[in-house]
Amino acid sequence: MQCELSNRKCVPCRGGVPPLKGDDLRGMADQLGGGWRVVDEHHLEKEYRFTDFREALDFTNRLGEIAEMEGHHPEILLSWGKVRVTIFTHKIDGLTESDFILAAKYDQSRLTSSRPKTHAPEESDT
Repeated sequence: MQCELSNRKCVPCRGGVPPLKGDDLRGMADQLGGGWRVVDEHHLEKEYRFTDFREALDFTNRLGEIAEMEGHHPEILLSWGKVRVTIFTHKIDGLTESDFILAAKYDQSRLTSSRPKTHAPEESDT
């Protein structure tokens, strides 16, 4: 199921706006769903699981491409079989609508991605 937020575009934050809090923050989180956690009303966090390192790396690269297209850059931690994403707007040290839009785009990317073929190491690779 596609979240409506994934169809929207991130808007650069110029500062001077308050971060989302309380009911406004909960309303955005309810629209997002998909296993994202709002941590201390400050940032969004989610861990994606994969069957191997290659799949996690490919997903990480897709996230980076989306971040560049949107002009909004999260923290991404890659490890074997998982990718942890932390999103917040640095300029206001909190959450904005664009953070939720980026999170929805990431979930949409995960839903629409096909698993790449894995590379079997050849003898010369070891």
